[in-house]
Amino acid sequence: MTRHLAELNIGRLLAPTDDPRVAEFMNALDLINGMGKRMPGFVWMMEGSGEPGTGNTETKIGGDPQFVSNLTVWESVETLENFVWNTVHRQFYERRQEWFEVMDKMHFVMWWIEPGHKPTLDEALEKLDHLNRFGDSEEAFGWSYLKEARLWRSRSCRGDAA
Repeated sequence: MTRHLAELNIGRLLAPTDDPRVAEFMNALDLINGMGKRMPGFVWMMEGSGEPGTGNTETKIGGDPQFVSNLTVWESVETLENFVWNTVHRQFYERRQEWFEVMDKMHFVMWWIEPGHKPTLDEALEKLDHLNRFGDSEEAFGWSYLKEARLWRSRSCRGDAA
């Protein structure tokens, strides 16, 4: 049976979501998320309130209003890579240091799920914790673990910012 790829990306904004310092990022959320939902291979995204320009920023991690998350499911590594590296998403990814604090541990994790499963934020945070404690494994992994990940190898940004 074919598995789907779940991914969680978290970050802590440099300022509250209504602060001008993060306005460009906040104003692009609907565009980027909408594009992702229309991409071939997109399966599911954890949604926020649906209010324009908020993305999923209401979902707090540890009660911190500046911690934001993105949780999606894709049909394959290749379809996720295509969105990340071959669309305008890459431009925002490359500029993330303008809006987000540099984190002292991994903030991105992927794992395989059965088709139809919609992971919860708690489940995803457990996967991220597993990756941070034990490193890449079949349970939870980053781009470098996936031999299918080709675009990441040639188009990714600095290693210290990933």
